[in-house]
Amino acid sequence: MGLVANIRGEKSHEIIRKGLEVLINLTHRGAAGCDPETGDGAGILIQIPHAFFLIECSELGMKLPGPGEYGVAMCFLPVEKHSRLQCEGVFERIAQEEGLTLLGWRDTPVNGDAIGREARASQPYIEQLFVSRPHGLDEDAFERLLYRIRRRTENEIADSDIEDKDTFYVPSFSCRTIIYKGLMLAPQIEKFYFELANPTVTSALCLIHQRFSTNTFPSWKLAHPYRYVAHNGEINTIRGNISWMNARQSVLESPLYDGKIDDLYPVITPRGSDSGSLDNAVEFLFQSGRSLPHVMAMLIPEAWSGNPDMDEDKRAFYEYHASLMEPWDGPAAIAFTDGRVIGATLDRNGLRPGRYIVTKDDLVVLASEAGVIEVPAEDIRKKGRLQPGRMFLVDTVQQRIISDAEIKKELAARQPYSAWLQQQQVTMDMLPEPPRVIASNPETLLRRQRACGYSEEDLRILLAPMGAKGEEPIGSMGTDVPLACLSDRPQPLFNYFKQLFAQVTNPPIDPIREELVMSLISYIGTERNILNEEPENCHTLKLPHPILTNRDLEKLRRVSSGDLLATTLPALFRAADGEAGLKHSLDDLSARAAHAVHSGYTLLILSDRGVDATYAPIPSLLAMAAVHNRLVREKTRTQVALIIESGEPREVMHFALLIGYGASAINP
Repeated sequence: MGLVANIRGEKSHEIIRKGLEVLINLTHRGAAGCDPETGDGAGILIQIPHAFFLIECSELGMKLPGPGEYGVAMCFLPVEKHSRLQCEGVFERIAQEEGLTLLGWRDTPVNGDAIGREARASQPYIEQLFVSRPHGLDEDAFERLLYRIRRRTENEIADSDIEDKDTFYVPSFSCRTIIYKGLMLAPQIEKFYFELANPTVTSALCLIHQRFSTNTFPSWKLAHPYRYVAHNGEINTIRGNISWMNARQSVLESPLYDGKIDDLYPVITPRGSDSGSLDNAVEFLFQSGRSLPHVMAMLIPEAWSGNPDMDEDKRAFYEYHASLMEPWDGPAAIAFTDGRVIGATLDRNGLRPGRYIVTKDDLVVLASEAGVIEVPAEDIRKKGRLQPGRMFLVDTVQQRIISDAEIKKELAARQPYSAWLQQQQVTMDMLPEPPRVIASNPETLLRRQRACGYSEEDLRILLAPMGAKGEEPIGSMGTDVPLACLSDRPQPLFNYFKQLFAQVTNPPIDPIREELVMSLISYIGTERNILNEEPENCHTLKLPHPILTNRDLEKLRRVSSGDLLATTLPALFRAADGEAGLKHSLDDLSARAAHAVHSGYTLLILSDRGVDATYAPIPSLLAMAAVHNRLVREKTRTQVALIIESGEPREVMHFALLIGYGASAINP
């Protein structure tokens, strides 16, 4: 990924030329499939070239208003004419319903011979829709309206019976920016979208990307840049991030959407890539009133909990937002822009490269490598690299580079975050000691281990090293054991899951960096509206890690602080009733959890501590998922935290799965 910008905001064709040069010089970082002429994807985001469109649209009989007073939708449409006209009709109708004036459609000139055979086979019909801004709307409100119109259109077409509806995609719909991208290699961009070579196509900034697809199959839709970001790396927490964004939709509201926020749901478009999902979250939070640097600091925070040298106000900013939303974590270098500011940030580990130069004539070039563009050494005013958790930002409106320190200082001063945390946050030390703590019972230990499916191997390889040294046993990252689904022996439900992410590209983390960068701190309690910044948002119980001792659990069982109130639900079924009994007990557990939420409980403890000759434990992961999904369907999931009290989890992966499926804390 890379970016080129003029700090003074002066538009020129040279910015686009340099952007394409950077993109071509990064070709080796992309990939091609079996057809060497079909790349994994490449693209460029630029400001809307008003002078160029003025000439082009006048030839089509369209009269464009001034810059910023109209929006342009770049559209991927079905090739078959009837389906294409149906999609256009839906888009036009919704735009008119929302008060926009349609100025017209323009076929985007393309050269299909410039791309590979495989890319041509899936090439969409590419058009641009021009709409004018309603009177009385400022530019920000217009952008927000275009966002809502696009989401309404995408949802309606996705739910329709239009043939080839999956081809429909809107790379950009904005009054500030436009995106040219597709399933191609970097050198093919300018040849395919040959209007990019026109000298009247100008911009003060551009964002470029050449894709190497790791977690998804390449397609026209999944090429970068997205509407706000271009991303190098992976978001390895993506499934959890998407699940939580879906779960919290029921409590979201903002006056900026005039009661029509439901039009934007789902916030995360289904079947997108990790980068596309991140872009959906960035767009939603940005359009809901936060600045772009604020959004990026919220989603991809720097390491704050283990840094003793961090300013306390900045630490409070990050801790407050950690109560609102989980980070989107992974090795990531992310360039971002809203058409006015453009910048980049690096994940807290700093596992992806980013180098930049600033020239004496106020040109900024940032890319995944140094040397992507030839600049004489005497013309370079400054050079540097992206640092872990830090942000690099160019503001073309203020015409200056804004330092990370200034950005974070301004963000930390937005609200009295430190005072809010002191007033609202609850810690385990603040809870009263329990009158009794359940002690271990050696006499029933073997029976309980058998009931939870322990094997001799578990005791010898997993538990013995942990008990003797207090350390996680070391084993191979790979596994050659038979798949659980092929076994004729009973298997724990955990064994049916395998980790799924592109781990091969990440270096091992040394223990020093791990202590500074990684954190197990958990915040449990009722989740509130993340679109508002209010003190109550951080009224949560802070845990140093998600593993609870028996003493911790008894403290939680009796908690009554603010709206923190706990109840215990048995996760057991009659062993004699077999499969039918398990299903009945799962349904009963889910119903009791839903009733507990309506009764005002905010901490639900799912417990299998009553195991005996009659009652067997419901697999903890199954119980967790059943309750989680029932509450998501009833739109009450964010009102409670789910805590597991179970003898079943014993491996690190077991705990990871439970947390991934919604557990806030676990008492093994």
